[in-house]
Formats: sequence, C-alpha cells, structure tokens
Amino acid sequence: MLQKKIIYYTLFFIPFLVLSCKDNVLPKPSSYLRLDYPEAQYANFENNCPFAFEINEKAIIKADKDCGFSISYPKMKATIYLTYKPVNGNINNLLRDAQKLTYEHVIKADDILEQPYLNPEKKVYGMFYQVNGNAATNSQFYVTDSAKHFVTGSVYFYAKPNFDSIMPAASYIKNDMQRLMETLKWK
Repeated sequence: MLQKKIIYYTLFFIPFLVLSCKDNVLPKPSSYLRLDYPEAQYANFENNCPFAFEINEKAIIKADKDCGFSISYPKMKATIYLTYKPVNGNINNLLRDAQKLTYEHVIKADDILEQPYLNPEKKVYGMFYQVNGNAATNSQFYVTDSAKHFVTGSVYFYAKPNFDSIMPAASYIKNDMQRLMETLKWK
C-alpha cells in the first residue's frame, strides 16, 4: 500500500517538476509614465495694477476684479490665483489672514515648509509656503511692501489631492510661483 502511494505521488508530481523547469521569457514593462513639461520661458506681465511680474509664456492669464488674476495651466489642470489688497493700516490683519489660509491645510498636510523672501532693493517682503501631502493646495505665498500693497498667491489642481500623482506638475508650477514672487515689483 505504501509503495502504491509513493508511485502514485511520484507519477503525479514528476510531470509538474519537468514542466516547471522551462525558461519562460516574460516581456518587461516598457517604462513608467514620465511627465515631461516644456522648459519654462518667462515674459514680463504688466497692466493697470500697481505691480508687475514675470509669467510663464505657456500659462494663460485672466484678469479678475480688483487686480486679482487667474493664471491657468490647462495641460496640468491647475490654476494659480493671485489676490491684491491695498494696505490701509491693516498689515497685521492681512498677514494673519494669509498665514491662516496656509495653515488651514495642516489637517491634510504632512509638512509645511516656510521660505522667507526679502528684497529690500525692490521693497518686496514675503513668505513662500510649500505644503507637502494631500492638501488642496501645494504652494502659497504672500508679498508686501508693508506700506501700500499686499499680494497673495496659491495654486489649486482640478483633481483629487493625491500628492504622489500631481508631484511633477506641482513642482513645475511651484517653480513658476517662486519666479513670479521673486520678480514681482511695485509700480
């Protein structure tokens, strides 16, 4: 009886062993998705508002009310919103509101990095915020001359916030926002 079982198991498993020894060649996946964006080319943007800045030539700018702007990136499904407010002795309130807007994202954010910006030559002072994680906005900033002008900017994507998926586009637009902030000048 034991011999029959051994013979049975041997005859049953030997074909599997023989067939499994073949070298099956499997094709490798061609590659992962690579998102390449064109190198940014910047142009000066001016209108009747009390400030000017450089903007990516691939972006589409649309004037809103009270010197606010929407700068859209249709291929990336993102928009930078700029808001202008005059300073009338309310600089502390404007600063608090800008900081509050950024830190409202702390619930979804993994980390918020602050980068101060100081340009005494142009009288432009501000803060750039990089929000890491699945927050609604990945980059925000404010700039002011502390006496007359105050500008805030933030980027929003028209997609569910998933930082890993939008990271290449977020990085590209973050660079554009930093360029905008660093080239901003008061008239």
